Amino acid sequence: MSPLRLTVTARSLVFGGHAIARRLGKTGVPDRSVAETWECSDVEGAGSVVADGPLAGVPLRQVVADHPEALMGAGWSGPYFPVLTKFIDAAGTLPVHLHADDETARRLERQPHGKTEAWHILDAAPGATALCGVKEGVTADRLRAALEAQDFDAVLRRLPVRAGETLYVPGGTPHSFGPDTLVYEIEQTSDIQQHAMRWNMEDGSPVGDAEFGANLDMLMRQVDLETRPDFTPGLGIAVDDGVERVFLCAGPYFALERWRAGTAEPLRHSFATAQILSNAGAPVRVRTGTWSGELGRAETLLLPAVCEEVEITGPADVLFGYLPDLDRDVRRPLLDAGHPPRIIATLGAGAPARKRARPVPCDRP
Repeated sequence: MSPLRLTVTARSLVFGGHAIARRLGKTGVPDRSVAETWECSDVEGAGSVVADGPLAGVPLRQVVADHPEALMGAGWSGPYFPVLTKFIDAAGTLPVHLHADDETARRLERQPHGKTEAWHILDAAPGATALCGVKEGVTADRLRAALEAQDFDAVLRRLPVRAGETLYVPGGTPHSFGPDTLVYEIEQTSDIQQHAMRWNMEDGSPVGDAEFGANLDMLMRQVDLETRPDFTPGLGIAVDDGVERVFLCAGPYFALERWRAGTAEPLRHSFATAQILSNAGAPVRVRTGTWSGELGRAETLLLPAVCEEVEITGPADVLFGYLPDLDRDVRRPLLDAGHPPRIIATLGAGAPARKRARPVPCDRP
């Protein structure tokens, strides 16, 4: 299998703008306000399709079914691709919302798993902030009353947002970010969510009292009052002269790294599981095996596990997202670099060191 260029889904939501095209330089984006581009997706109804090459026209889900180990790595099996990535332009403020965790999704949403996510801040205006997590000591009754009054700062933590930092957001955590914030998001393959707003994020139309009350009822059944994640600058390890590798976040559902090369010497990365390679900088030349191609600004390639190694000509600024074996792919290299276990754990909001999570089979992620 060669690297896969995938189709992209662009979503025009009320908080979007034009930064994905104008600031990141992504081409092919509709000439209108765009809030999100789904770069690698196997969500039902918004799944990526291979755009060129021998598998052109094949949905990502079919690639998973036909080539599970070649794509994902030895011993892997599952009905869909388990990681979703997006560029998000929060020109305005996102609605306050949450995504269920695994147990709650199975119990209340009839879904196989929830949606833990992480935000890597690509750019943010001075003074930008995010809401994430319930303030310590806030009870369920107090939270409900504040959400009804739309008084979010009374009960939710407001965090400063800075470019280059990353926040791992466990399922069940109420959150929002923006305005003037540009994000690369990685998450479980899911689109379940519960909102706390009196307006619809699709078009800004008002939400009626009955619907708003029902939304809050479900949100309160899913909220976790105890999760209070914080931004982290990530953990770096030495690679080559002029090459920087930073682990931005890592947990049982996904990991994200940012690699920068400041010279014309190639950046080389070996891997054993599929890599979602997204370009955060200028166009670069990518080579793996006999395949070679250009990766433009804000473009994405899916590198199958069978490729095993990729070489990217510098200067480069790229992101690698993947489903990790935490011991092999994250803990071991960071421990070898001298990072203590308690610090490594903060990359996943204190997530324990576990082997790669196996998604529960389901036809409706």
